[in-house]
Amino acid sequence: MPRAAPPDRAAFPHVRQITTRWHDNDVYGHVNNVVYYAFFDTVVNGYLIAEGGLDFAHGDAVGLVVETTCRFHAPIAFPDVVDAGLRVAHIGTTSVRYEIGLFREGADTACADGHFVHVYVDRTTRRPVPVPIAFRAALAPLLPS
Repeated sequence: MPRAAPPDRAAFPHVRQITTRWHDNDVYGHVNNVVYYAFFDTVVNGYLIAEGGLDFAHGDAVGLVVETTCRFHAPIAFPDVVDAGLRVAHIGTTSVRYEIGLFREGADTACADGHFVHVYVDRTTRRPVPVPIAFRAALAPLLPS
């Protein structure tokens, strides 16, 4: 089966810049694969804090990552600046599927892309709860038209 082409920047309605750090590079001279997942977390949670009022310390609902993938297309290395693109593929009753593209600053083709799924649970019981209304409203503009 042929590998899908990397997505274009235009496919992501929200972009957040993330600066790479010296220690993000591994011995092979590029950002280590585990750091890409930190970039994913940064763009999603940064958006939810800014636009949806996420209170990660005291909010009633907690988003737990239950699925994640990343496809690598080209290396990123310090001192690159990463433009992390975000879109939402689906909002369910208790879950959201986020899709992320990582681009070198100003580039149109992703160096990496992937997704993760949050299932929202009650902070105390860890039982699934509906996606908070404020998050739904904030995420709606990131859904496909």
